[in-house]
Amino acid sequence: MLTSGDSQKAKLRSLLDARTMMRAQELREAGISAQTIARAVENGEVERISRGVYQKRGAEIEENQILAEATMRVPKGVIALVSALAFHELTDQMPRRIWMAIGASDWTPVQSYPPLRMVRFTEPYLRQGIEHHTIAGVQVPVYSIPKTLADLFRNSKLVDRSVAVEGLRAALQQRKVTPSAIAEGARAGGAWKVMKPYLEALTSNG
Repeated sequence: MLTSGDSQKAKLRSLLDARTMMRAQELREAGISAQTIARAVENGEVERISRGVYQKRGAEIEENQILAEATMRVPKGVIALVSALAFHELTDQMPRRIWMAIGASDWTPVQSYPPLRMVRFTEPYLRQGIEHHTIAGVQVPVYSIPKTLADLFRNSKLVDRSVAVEGLRAALQQRKVTPSAIAEGARAGGAWKVMKPYLEALTSNG
């Protein structure tokens, strides 16, 4: 006969098989006690990969899983700027920290793992152009290519202009987005005036 602890242990294993990673709060809401989680960590069945985030030991690491880990730490955040550019494979740069956009009054997490670079966006910039991608069973919000390019050109004090131009060139060369979609994103994102000459120069030869 299964005890309550055995039942929770089995449920914990099932949840982490399905989701790969989960927050402690989600596990508690699913009926898993803090003691069961702690015991599973102590026994080596579950890993605590960052503050309040757990995964099954030995779980296969997915590409971009660190973005999912960041999202679990900052549920209101959106993968932004250089990290969004890298996600869309439009830069060779691998940022040392995960760039995330949050609102003007949103809570900023205590720094641990993964390392985060938080930026504050005002409305409506914060909610424009968000895509959701499933990574390691987690719905990760990432800004779209047009939105990311607009943010890069608009925030030259945060990111060097050369990074924005590199991303724009790569997006056009790889044909991941049309020039008209880029222009529309720049207008919506308050970056059209500064981006326009670069876009015109890069598309002048067709």
